[in-house]
Amino acid sequence: MSDAIRFEGVVKTYGAKRALDGLDLVVPRGSIFGLIGSNGAGKTTFMSVTAGLVRFNEGRVDVLGGGPFDPVRQRGRLAILPQDAHPPAYARVGSLLEYYAQLQGLGGAAARKAAGDVLQWVNLADRRESPTRSLSHGMLRRFTIAQAFLGDPEIVILDEPMSGLDPVQVDSLRKLIAGRRGAQTIILSSHILSDLELLCDHVAFIENGRLLRQGPISEITRRGSHLGYHLDRAPDVAALSAGLAGVELIWNPAASVLDATYGEPEWTAATLNAALLPRLLAAGVGVLEVSRGSNLEREYLRNAALGPPASSRS
Repeated sequence: MSDAIRFEGVVKTYGAKRALDGLDLVVPRGSIFGLIGSNGAGKTTFMSVTAGLVRFNEGRVDVLGGGPFDPVRQRGRLAILPQDAHPPAYARVGSLLEYYAQLQGLGGAAARKAAGDVLQWVNLADRRESPTRSLSHGMLRRFTIAQAFLGDPEIVILDEPMSGLDPVQVDSLRKLIAGRRGAQTIILSSHILSDLELLCDHVAFIENGRLLRQGPISEITRRGSHLGYHLDRAPDVAALSAGLAGVELIWNPAASVLDATYGEPEWTAATLNAALLPRLLAAGVGVLEVSRGSNLEREYLRNAALGPPASSRS
């Protein structure tokens, strides 16, 4: 998979503040990519630099193999939805989308068709002639997400797209975005890490303008190398470990979890369960739950506590 976006040592300053401090980050082409960090971590600046809205001071930026993004030369290849996007209140939904489609480089007939297509996609076709001020918050959010997909841009950047939506609306938008997997590169920023865990196939953790970690979500969450056994009492770890070469067992008393780390192809989740569960039950230890891998929240907090890799520190 080639890169849609590559940042190498990128620095962006605002006065004495370094919003990006030597950021190295790669977004694979065709991925749904989650960008995770605290407020002020540099997420919005990364998005703005990617979209060509903000100039950077140092480093190298490559978007779609053409260097820094040029909104004129590469019009239509990238779209961005800022977190607090608000369309004009008195514009009509359909005509405004047609206008946005023309800004993406589509002609009149193509713009009208694109507007109709995205309205159908987000279940707002019946609102084409409505003024935007008449839309509910959830409808307005679906409208703004629809405009980001006009003309099928190769990269779509969505900043907090689920913000303020109810659970039903969130589920609907997750399905809409997931349906675009592989067709476009979609970058999502959100503080709701459970949403990113369900949607994304790659993620990056950034703090203070630096990369903490990036990679496939299966690698970040250790889904292929870690099982957690939630038990009703402390097990005899030494006895359980006998004959399980290549498996590391660690008892976490605070969480009442036996952490099992293993390597493939010698072990899989299925074969480890087959070997370990009978031993636990035979020892009279109750197994309350088995969880595969970690989760994004736990891994983000762990990496934030560790800080950036030594190679990226000043």
